[in-house]
Amino acid sequence: MGEYGESALSLRFRGFLPVIVDIETAGFNAKTDALLEIAAVLVDFNERGKLEPIQTITTHVKPFEGANLDPASLAFNGIDPHHPFRFAISEREALKMICEPIREQIKKLDCSRAILVGHNPAFDLAFFKASVERTNFKKNPFHQFSTFDTATLGGLAYGQTVLARAVQAAGIKWDSEKAHSARYDAERTAELFCKIVNRWGPIQ
Repeated sequence: MGEYGESALSLRFRGFLPVIVDIETAGFNAKTDALLEIAAVLVDFNERGKLEPIQTITTHVKPFEGANLDPASLAFNGIDPHHPFRFAISEREALKMICEPIREQIKKLDCSRAILVGHNPAFDLAFFKASVERTNFKKNPFHQFSTFDTATLGGLAYGQTVLARAVQAAGIKWDSEKAHSARYDAERTAELFCKIVNRWGPIQ
């Protein structure tokens, strides 16, 4: 294989497949509050050796039975959990939809497992793991506790820890009207992560 062959991503991140994830919820408690949207962005090296987003997987999610829906959180993210045009699916269906392409990419790129990349990712990982536990989902591809945090990386690279400010400092467009949807935030976070990795360059 060449320097940027099929397993370049595995070599770059010690066998981990970085997957950028954003989750929108109806509160801050992963055990009690509803998971409402989830988006995951896959990345890979292109032929020039630059990391770039290659695929976004996203879905709206039905609140689980008995889930808490905090009005302040819903007002903040603008989600109506009961809107008929959300075309939301169950948590278990959502996990399968998100995880299957990730598992395929792990195999394709010779990785051992996925690692969640997020902006303050402890929040997203907690909700993801709570959903896995609730649904008894057996094929979670993510590392159980390790993450890559773009708030930390943004602070290091650009002196900014707020997502919107870090994205703009990196020269990436930011539309505040589109923010707080899982897809939009995940895709901007993915661009930020790639830009920081590419700025650092190959491992010496």
